[in-house]
Amino acid sequence: MKSKRALTDRESALPALAEAFREHGFEGASLAVLSKATGLGKGSLYNFFPGGKDEMMEAVLENIDGWFANAIFSPLENVSDPAAAVTAMFEDVTAYFRSGRRVCVVGCLGLNSSGETFAVKVKEYFARWISALAHCLEAGKVPPARALDLAEEAVSGIQGAIVLARALGDDASFQRIVHRLQSSLLDAIGDD
Repeated sequence: MKSKRALTDRESALPALAEAFREHGFEGASLAVLSKATGLGKGSLYNFFPGGKDEMMEAVLENIDGWFANAIFSPLENVSDPAAAVTAMFEDVTAYFRSGRRVCVVGCLGLNSSGETFAVKVKEYFARWISALAHCLEAGKVPPARALDLAEEAVSGIQGAIVLARALGDDASFQRIVHRLQSSLLDAIGDD
């Protein structure tokens, strides 16, 4: 039996912690689950994260936010080619969520009572995504009110597609929904 390589620092533990939170939720990710996922003993986990599970989730959320800020939000906010930025967003999101097989930690947190602890982070994540996408659409000559409506629809549609694909065990449903959302945004940009 091949054993997992133990992680040796806080940063390297984050991907394994994120996957454990994705699969078990915040409440279901016990220290035993988190220890097994990272290959770190409980003492090592507390050494890296003295604030316990809350600090682990905070670090995971910061890591997710960093990825989304660089890959999704900033390109939409600093857009020069709105159609290319929208296309890149959908490609990156599809890869990130692995075509609907990977749940959204932030979305899951927003759905349960443990999310109250992280409510500000959850709100900021979704608000920035919607705002950045609306800005991109406005740069593509979509009227502001319509841009906001389309951005909300796209972000909620992506999140819903993740849930639906997982529930149905049908990755193709994620692909179909995301493709329709992308087409809708590109059509709106092309309507000027």
